[in-house]
Amino acid sequence: MTDTTIADTTQEVTEATQEAVDKVSRLTQYVQDSIPSLISFGLQVIMALIVFFVGRLVIKWIRKIVRRSFERSGADKGVEQFVDSLLKYGLYALLIFTLISGLGFDTTSVAALVASSGVAIGLALQGSLSNFAGGVLILLLKPFAVGDYIIEDTNGKEGTVKEIQIFYTKLTTIDNKTIVIPNGMLTNNSITNASAKDERQLDLRVGISYDADIKKVKSVIENVLVKDASIIKNEQILVFVDDLADSAVVLGIRAWVKNEEYWDTRWRMLEEIKLALDENEIEIPYPQMTVHMSENA
Repeated sequence: MTDTTIADTTQEVTEATQEAVDKVSRLTQYVQDSIPSLISFGLQVIMALIVFFVGRLVIKWIRKIVRRSFERSGADKGVEQFVDSLLKYGLYALLIFTLISGLGFDTTSVAALVASSGVAIGLALQGSLSNFAGGVLILLLKPFAVGDYIIEDTNGKEGTVKEIQIFYTKLTTIDNKTIVIPNGMLTNNSITNASAKDERQLDLRVGISYDADIKKVKSVIENVLVKDASIIKNEQILVFVDDLADSAVVLGIRAWVKNEEYWDTRWRMLEEIKLALDENEIEIPYPQMTVHMSENA
């Protein structure tokens, strides 16, 4: 290797080393210059987290005060739940907007972005907006209230109303399941409110054999109804032939009970009627078919 080649190689190594040193120096200088900004931003993030957790506690405190105010005023439970849910979402939105502002973001630009995206947001949230409007209509028109037993006729969902929130209404079934129904569905479909009145009609159907004595059967069932303490005696009690079916004479049974005693009485009556029919040797037939054979067959 000649002296010229060695000199050129040494020059290249020197230049590469100098370039690397310059890059490290610039990076070090950038980090040093950025440290105050990074510390400032870190402090802002820590402060934002503190504000968020404190804000959560304040929101819970405000909601608690509002709920107690509703309880003292004796306001409708559904109104209380709806306002509480609306207050929750509204206060959290205000808290988040405050945090964005505190982190140094331009709130005017954020508001302008949200406004310009209003159409897209409206289309994306049209179902939620419909449910919100449905919740407002439920509170204004009061087709039902918390504690009522309702049946959503289109899909057959039924249960006791436990909560009326901004977007959804929660029902509890008799077997303690929770059904969540969008408010828009409840306002756009027909609803049966079984708790609208203090009394509810008990409507049963029992099939008996065609060979049975109808008058005797009616007397047996009427005695069961009259003896039961939950049956309202000053209301009409009816036992009648409801249908002449293929395998049985179907008797209709109608009486009145208090709304809160409906299910217990219904279950008890079915059992007691079956036991009374068995004691009197009255048959409840299975589905059957009579076949006649021709002598020429």
